[in-house]
Amino acid sequence: MNVLRFTGHLASIALIAFFAAACTTPPEDPEALAEYQEINDPLEPMNRKFFAFNRGLDTVLFKPLAKAYVYIPKPARDSIHNMINNVKTPVNLANDILQGELERAATTLGRFLINTTIGIGGMFDVAKHMGLERHNEDFGQTLAVWGSPTGPYIVIPVLGPSSPRAIVGTVADSFLDPLTYVFENQDAELEYMLVRGGIEGIDERSRVLDVLDDIEESSLDFYATIRSLYRQRREAEILNREDGADVPGPSFMTEADDFPSPDKASLVQ
Repeated sequence: MNVLRFTGHLASIALIAFFAAACTTPPEDPEALAEYQEINDPLEPMNRKFFAFNRGLDTVLFKPLAKAYVYIPKPARDSIHNMINNVKTPVNLANDILQGELERAATTLGRFLINTTIGIGGMFDVAKHMGLERHNEDFGQTLAVWGSPTGPYIVIPVLGPSSPRAIVGTVADSFLDPLTYVFENQDAELEYMLVRGGIEGIDERSRVLDVLDDIEESSLDFYATIRSLYRQRREAEILNREDGADVPGPSFMTEADDFPSPDKASLVQ
């Protein structure tokens, strides 16, 4: 499967969402219109259906796999998590540079060199113990720094919450990932994407088994709560804030690594 074909599928999803959003008629009542614009979820009926589908998929697939995964000894799971983060480093570094964050770029490069060598291919996060903390950057964040608007809220089947800006960012990041070209040359690009995505998804889901259950139980509207959490996390990442807890979400929640840690009660809508 060619990279251009894969990215073309993602771009198509973004375009469909844009056209669908453009065809949605906003309410005429001023108060309702203000709320409509603030929520910025013109595709909500469709999004809720996709969200329900993703929750069902999580119930029958991702959550059971995550529960089985936690039986692996924690040191081994931590090593897998560290290697996943290390593989993402080239994309983080490229976006640090594109955003003009040279100090953060130096930190990212230092982490990669240290963890790839002393950390044995990224199995151990040695750089963290040396004061070089990891941060997440993607091209969606870069577009935001450049002034691109986020666009309407979108829930993608299997992949989860997103936005047109984030989708375009994912497409661009596929071009910034050197491993994409390595496996493309070996005609194993699709296998690489599936294996990597599967490992990342199970690892992320295993880290929030109890957290997501608690959020769901305390939410009057789980869909609205996740929408709010997703947007707060993205805003925190774009502003390079350090007030986000390291709480990754499964594919039906988010495509990135960190949720903020707000008062849950304030998110119940």
